Amino acid sequence: MTPAERAAGLPIWCGRVEPVPLKGGITNTNFLVVDRGRRCFVRVGQDIPVHGVLRFNELAAARAAEAAGISPPIIHAEPGVLVTEFIEGHTFEAADVRANLARIVPLVRRVHRELPKHLRGPVLAFWVFHVVRDYAATIGEGGHVAAAELPRLLEIAAELERRVGAIELVFGHNDLLPANFIDDGSRLWLVDWDYAGFNSPLFDLGGLASNNELSLEQEDELLALYYGMAPDPGLKRSYVAMKCASLLRETLWSLVSELHSRLDFDFNAYTAENRRRFEAAWDAIQ
Repeated sequence: MTPAERAAGLPIWCGRVEPVPLKGGITNTNFLVVDRGRRCFVRVGQDIPVHGVLRFNELAAARAAEAAGISPPIIHAEPGVLVTEFIEGHTFEAADVRANLARIVPLVRRVHRELPKHLRGPVLAFWVFHVVRDYAATIGEGGHVAAAELPRLLEIAAELERRVGAIELVFGHNDLLPANFIDDGSRLWLVDWDYAGFNSPLFDLGGLASNNELSLEQEDELLALYYGMAPDPGLKRSYVAMKCASLLRETLWSLVSELHSRLDFDFNAYTAENRRRFEAAWDAIQ
């Protein structure tokens, strides 16, 4: 059964529907379904163990985010499928994120502080340095040509982990790509909880900066908005290390995807771009 057939055959529809494919998903196949005038967003995707994506965790986070008023209401969920209300609005690009930090940062803080109040059942942790080590093992086992570079990258990861040091534990989104923010004209929504889990707030902040190419001045603004004051040197060092780690993780994520993903996406180009940005970030903190 194709993803489109799966989306069309859900038992919640009042009649025949025609799922319309949506662009943007690189771990799911996404559709717009109109059912008796109601517009629904349908995500079709199984567990992806090599990426630590487990749908029970995504659903728990999405339900908590709905309860906290951060994500759209869930209409239906079953193994491999999540249906939510379709948000009519503008899907952000990186320039939109840079221009809306004063709106985005409070939303991220709400994720960190309010979602744990609504979580039910078991959920995952997301520690980037564990993820990096696991990705490295997967890349090595898969015989990727990049395996020869792994010892150096793992040494860098260990140094970054030392620099991050002790952390505050919050519940993070952990995938703050621009397209996961939607502006409906009156408020922002945050969607896509594939990688959600308990983590340091610095990972979301560093990922937000690296995924959207914030300037150094905007990074200072980001930290000041989140913490209510300019960061001290110790916090700044931890943040910079975590931002670098987020770029390393994204690079290795793409290498793993080159080996295992069947989605129509140029992972080679994505790897090259993230590798370039990671190396530049690492060079900058030597």
